[in-house]
Amino acid sequence: MFDKSKWIRLPRNVVVGHGMLDELGAAVGELYLTGTPLIVTSPSPNRIVGDRVRDQLPASETVVVEEASFAQVQKVIDAAEDAEAGYLVGLGGGKPIDTAKMASDELGVGFVSVPTAASHDGIVSGRGSIPEGDTRHSVAAEPPLAVVADTEVVADAPWELTTAGCADIISNYTAVADWKLAKRLKGVEYSEYGGALSQMTAEMLVDNADLIRPGLEESAWIVVKALVSSGVAMSIAGSSRPASGAEHLISHQLDRIAPGRALHGHQVGVASIMTAYLHDGPGGLWQDIRAALDSLGAPTTAADLDVSEAELLEAMTSAHEIRDRYTVLGDGITEKAARDVAETTGVI
Repeated sequence: MFDKSKWIRLPRNVVVGHGMLDELGAAVGELYLTGTPLIVTSPSPNRIVGDRVRDQLPASETVVVEEASFAQVQKVIDAAEDAEAGYLVGLGGGKPIDTAKMASDELGVGFVSVPTAASHDGIVSGRGSIPEGDTRHSVAAEPPLAVVADTEVVADAPWELTTAGCADIISNYTAVADWKLAKRLKGVEYSEYGGALSQMTAEMLVDNADLIRPGLEESAWIVVKALVSSGVAMSIAGSSRPASGAEHLISHQLDRIAPGRALHGHQVGVASIMTAYLHDGPGGLWQDIRAALDSLGAPTTAADLDVSEAELLEAMTSAHEIRDRYTVLGDGITEKAARDVAETTGVI
């Protein structure tokens, strides 16, 4: 008897474009949410657009988080319980959005994502990433009920945040390749739809890399669309597999070995150059990935990440220990193999 089933949770409203921050009230109104809205933000977005958001959410309360941490998640939970919040609004970049997402999941209330920077694909996905000491935890959470992304606001964000978001999306190429490899060698369940959608977003960024430039709202439009698609792919798959493979394992190890040196998206971008080489060899996709990152002005070398050769090689040779997820790294690669890949691709 056929008994396969799946439950896919996707945002009900996705509102993207010029001036769309002023449509937040209407987008939330269509969700028929009740209770006090609690806005979760960080200092810069609160200063820049906080009042515009509060004007559209009467009787809302605001909590400002300084960092992404489990302590800050608990701070938001406490504030939400004190305010008897009916739903949370994550306003800003990765820190407030991931914090609000995880707090809303713990509280069992809805969450609305209002990104002010295109720095990562967590603006839509059902996963949150929180650092703790020298470790970064990726935790399942509810995806947002709605996403409201104003491309005018996003275009004004620091350029390095946008290039980090682009690199995060480009790394989907190798994440999907790892997923397919795990299906062939380990029988891991693979979603053709989720994989195809994720790869399409990577292709969108690589093909349009020369059109993505600082301060251009058209560029923000391309990047935000790709981030939304990547998040939806993860929701369809029911895991982070469409956007997280060996390149993310290497990045997580760099977080432990060389914490705070570089942005997550930049780390996975550089790592994807090398993991693409491991998949396809000398004449493969790695050159296209490197060229796209270079065109964007994103890091392409260990030096760009402020990471030493020794630190990078240590991350590459130990990344397979991070989690039980089969990738092209298999049960680990030797230091010589890691050095050969890094030198051939120009990463070191």
